[in-house]
Amino acid sequence: MSGSPATIYKAEGTHLLADLSGVAPALLTGCDGIEALLRTAAQAAGAHILHSHFHAFGPGLGVTGVVLLAESHISIHTWPEQAFAAVDIFMCGAAAPQRALAVLRNALAPAHCRVRTVQRSAIDEPVTG
Repeated sequence: MSGSPATIYKAEGTHLLADLSGVAPALLTGCDGIEALLRTAAQAAGAHILHSHFHAFGPGLGVTGVVLLAESHISIHTWPEQAFAAVDIFMCGAAAPQRALAVLRNALAPAHCRVRTVQRSAIDEPVTG
């Protein structure tokens, strides 16, 4: 330990759930390219990458993966056969999840993108029941 206090972040953040349809199938296969894209998105958001793990389901098939961040995570699951990707971006602190999503949208160029935004935070009153 260095003796300096750890940074304390409030338990709150922005969670983006993005459905990207009409993506060129070739962009949705292969772990290396998708991992590089998610890492670039995390960096653009000002997030701190801790670890990543990706899995390809086979040649020409989809990929699932996650980039773990000090601020939370970015995950993706792709279906190239349906030209679709489901993306989950949750970040707290000063990180900007909208910047990460902009990088993904620019690179994947979906015909349609539906985004749901959830503001997450600790509940201040006691939980009952």
